[in-house]
Amino acid sequence: MIENRPISLSTHRGHTRDGLLFVIYQLVIIITISVLTACTSKPTSVPTSFIDVQDSLCIYPDYRDVTVPANIAPLNFIVTDAEATEFVANIGELVCGATSDGKMGFDAAVWHRVLSGAKGQSLAVNVYAHRKAGWVRYPSFNISVAQEDIDPYLSYRLIEPGYELYRQLGLYQRDLTSFDEQVIYENNRVFEDDHNHCINCHTYQNYDSQRTLFHVRAAHGGTVVTNGSEAHKIAIKHDSILGAGVYPSWHPTLPLVAFSSNKTGQVFHMLHAEKIEVLDEASDLILYDAETNAVGNILRTDRMLETFPCWSPDGTRLYYCAAEMPTSIPEDHTAMDIAMRYDSLLYNIYSMPFDAATRQFGKPRIEVDAASMGRSASVPRISPDGRYLLFTLGDYGQFHIWHKSADLAIVRSDDFAASELQSSNCNLLDCEILNSPAPESYHTWSSNGRWIVFASRRDDGDFTRIYIAYFDADGHARKPFLLPQRDPEYNTLLLKSYNVPELSRNAVCISQSQLEHVVLHTEAETAQYSPISNVY
Repeated sequence: MIENRPISLSTHRGHTRDGLLFVIYQLVIIITISVLTACTSKPTSVPTSFIDVQDSLCIYPDYRDVTVPANIAPLNFIVTDAEATEFVANIGELVCGATSDGKMGFDAAVWHRVLSGAKGQSLAVNVYAHRKAGWVRYPSFNISVAQEDIDPYLSYRLIEPGYELYRQLGLYQRDLTSFDEQVIYENNRVFEDDHNHCINCHTYQNYDSQRTLFHVRAAHGGTVVTNGSEAHKIAIKHDSILGAGVYPSWHPTLPLVAFSSNKTGQVFHMLHAEKIEVLDEASDLILYDAETNAVGNILRTDRMLETFPCWSPDGTRLYYCAAEMPTSIPEDHTAMDIAMRYDSLLYNIYSMPFDAATRQFGKPRIEVDAASMGRSASVPRISPDGRYLLFTLGDYGQFHIWHKSADLAIVRSDDFAASELQSSNCNLLDCEILNSPAPESYHTWSSNGRWIVFASRRDDGDFTRIYIAYFDADGHARKPFLLPQRDPEYNTLLLKSYNVPELSRNAVCISQSQLEHVVLHTEAETAQYSPISNVY
């Protein structure tokens, strides 16, 4: 590789000669590269002469016939054709060329101009390939542009899909209108013992990144809570609660966070199609007040496992998942008792009313009786208009990220508590277009309720990738599309999984250095215990 640095010519006679020779050498290399580049330049216009063929168009990612927001970054893709040496794609005035690598990288400014002018319409995409006999054109496909945009920022964790303890991982934020990605917080870009800790469970309050939190486990442990450009670290622990907060949900308007508190363990299968099982030996629900730094129990039970809390958009109900321990598990059970019966744990979705004035919860009611179907529900998420409940449905358990049976499921709010989900009378919406034979796991709504973002292992079975799907006002989902990248090959080369995608209207404003200072150099402030008086 030639370094682009200033060339200094010495006043010594020998050094001057060497310097001149080096300049000449660089010029020769530059001219050679320019000639080679000119010989392999990408085509810049649509062929005027071509033959239409019926050959199946092979592109990755598969962006054929998807619905996208007008503000999404360009859907760059790779065309595969062993006979072709050049490619051209056009979407209206947008023209892109590629050499034999087949990588289509659309101009972002033109892309956004074309999509902005096509809201509510479909755009035809034509792809051409140059073979020995000349140019051919594949059958065209469409990209539909929705009327509604998507929230511009997506945050996620990137983590290796293995089981090493706290390898390099971090929280990142992607600008969906471009390919810009920024670090929110990382633990070990260059390995250091002091940075050897886990980071997880980041979340925002009502799609606003001004108020957020994430957990730090092991070294420097605690929960980092931010408010604007300020951050501090807290420790949620007390003899009256099961343990620290785990899965969080911010109340949409109040400085309250509902957490599950889980005593969790991993079980590795020796003979099983799936690698791992994550189980709760015990789990409860707790409520944390971010203004007073106080915590109390919402539910603390012996034979029920409550987890994955989620507030309704208006903050008047708290949804969560819960499984009743089967009678085969003894009262004085151990973790091994639960591990040996991992597939007998079936979680339903419940909700309970919440009075903001009194900070009291009402009696729980069942919303989705998945157990009656012989299934298990996880991660409830209510659409911003309150009309739909999105969750994951698998054969058992609650950590569906490794369960091949895990699919996205949706029910209308009109069905809540109206009738149980019996296998003979199932009120689930048709979500077949969203799902695949691989696990679909963590998911979230956009703030306008028109987009669903979720993690899926459908690409290769091992790595989770981010998919985005349109969800129309009548409750119909459209074909999901893979998160676009500047280099469309990026997702096949990245050896990390995307985890916990969260949308926000604005960018995280606190700097990585500020968060690093809070994590590494401040002590966690222990939350005070404050009992909650429920009304049932």
